Amino acid sequence: MNRIKLWDKEFEISLPYTEIHKAIKEMASNMKQDLEGKEVLFICILNGAFMFASELMKEMELTDAEISFLKLTSYVGSESSGVVKELIGLNEEVTGRTVVILEDIVDTGHTMQEVIEQFKHKGAKEVKIATLLYKPDALKVDVKLDYVGLEIPSDFIVGFGLDYNRRGRNFKDIYTLVKE
Repeated sequence: MNRIKLWDKEFEISLPYTEIHKAIKEMASNMKQDLEGKEVLFICILNGAFMFASELMKEMELTDAEISFLKLTSYVGSESSGVVKELIGLNEEVTGRTVVILEDIVDTGHTMQEVIEQFKHKGAKEVKIATLLYKPDALKVDVKLDYVGLEIPSDFIVGFGLDYNRRGRNFKDIYTLVKE
């Protein structure tokens, strides 16, 4: 599908799955070299990063790695509220471990800044960020991204785990909001 309609908005395809998958494979290759021999805990930020995490983990062949999930929210509709709320917390011990946050998209950076601080406070040896998508023009805080799949413009997007009011996560391609 080249266009989709979710609620009251129309979106057109901007990143086909083939491009997304290629970026994830390249990220995984870089990450494997960097993380080999470390005790790694991957943290998938729900809901948006579940498809990214699934695809990435299929490419990772690390024996000392685990994955867990953390559910946060900072969006209301199509806008970031700037307030990060934890909806489902973490049960795993992070002290002395390398924590790799798996995020679908980094735009303002507020969520990542908050998450990094939480894991440092819990005693993580190091905290790394792996994001499928990065909007450099939207960044409002200084946050180091260790692994970036694709840089994109500051448009509103859906698909591949990203949603508009809970719809659109299921599409394998990524779609951009059509400007009216």
